[in-house]
Amino acid sequence: MKKIDWYIFKDFIFTFIYCILLFTAISVVVDISEKTDDFAKANLSAKFVMMNYYVGFVPFIVSFLFPLFTFISVIFFTSRLANRSEIIAILASGTSFNRLLRPYLLGGFLLAVLLWLGNRTYVPKANEIRTSFEMKYVKSPGQYNGTGNNIYMRIDSVTYCGIRYYDTASRNGSGFFMDRLSGTHVVYNLRASNISWDATLKKWKLTGIIERKVEPLKEEVKQEAELIQDFNFTPDDLKRDEYIKSRLTTRELRRMVNMEKLRGSEGTNDLEVELYRRDATPVTVIILTLIGGILASRKIRGGSGMHLAAGFAIAALFILLDRFSTIFSVKGNLPPVIAAWLPNILFGALTWYLYRKAPK
Repeated sequence: MKKIDWYIFKDFIFTFIYCILLFTAISVVVDISEKTDDFAKANLSAKFVMMNYYVGFVPFIVSFLFPLFTFISVIFFTSRLANRSEIIAILASGTSFNRLLRPYLLGGFLLAVLLWLGNRTYVPKANEIRTSFEMKYVKSPGQYNGTGNNIYMRIDSVTYCGIRYYDTASRNGSGFFMDRLSGTHVVYNLRASNISWDATLKKWKLTGIIERKVEPLKEEVKQEAELIQDFNFTPDDLKRDEYIKSRLTTRELRRMVNMEKLRGSEGTNDLEVELYRRDATPVTVIILTLIGGILASRKIRGGSGMHLAAGFAIAALFILLDRFSTIFSVKGNLPPVIAAWLPNILFGALTWYLYRKAPK
């Protein structure tokens, strides 16, 4: 790297750090103002809140707004370079526009790698701290009840089961049934009034049981008061909450997605979108870095204000598109991998268009 590369690269990184500190501080202040009543009702000290909530909240908000931080920092420092005619001087010296974008690519790639590594392990652990605190002290009673209705899954290649109602807190459920198939015919059916987890045996206890063995010419029915079964799922596998996808590391999330698909569970699109987005978001950082560098490198009337206005408009459009693609995947039939990567594909095309139109 030459002096001009270091000059742009250091300006990029320092401006990015400044944006992170500024916007994170604002986010923490806003969050404190919204949750002050909850902290006071729970009689929590400031030290306890900081050590048990904000140590998880800060990494979460940084990762959530990381692409936006990058975009704003690029727009801001590049606009200053353009307003001081430094970009014009660089290009007039014989430096090509492609060469000018090299330190932007280097900085964007470095930040993308940091985000990618953080999203895989550190941020989920921080989210576990944050969400555990929110469920205990912030959520209103009844807002999160830890229950699940109509749970269906596949135990193995020929056996399926379901639970009509399940309480994750007590680890008890009702309306359990299990069917074993041979081809397209049910050859075994088990129904139980209640199912509960035996922590000592590490197995499931069924009560109020009716078993049916179906043969071509006869059917055998047997009733039992209690039965111990060793299924291939545990209470943790039945636990579902609004935070589950953000609390798992990438390895745990991938394992959960594969297990849910194997069991034939419904509603895995939300988990898959989160899994694919952890790889797509770092690419977003690189794309927004290039868009910001291309847009702000042109000296225009209005200076940084016009550049920042255009930057916020593009960022808002990106977030809107990202939300829409997620909704269409979770509630519709859009494949999760397309939902996660569609904003990058469209804005990658926009980056190429802006690059071709940029004055060089």
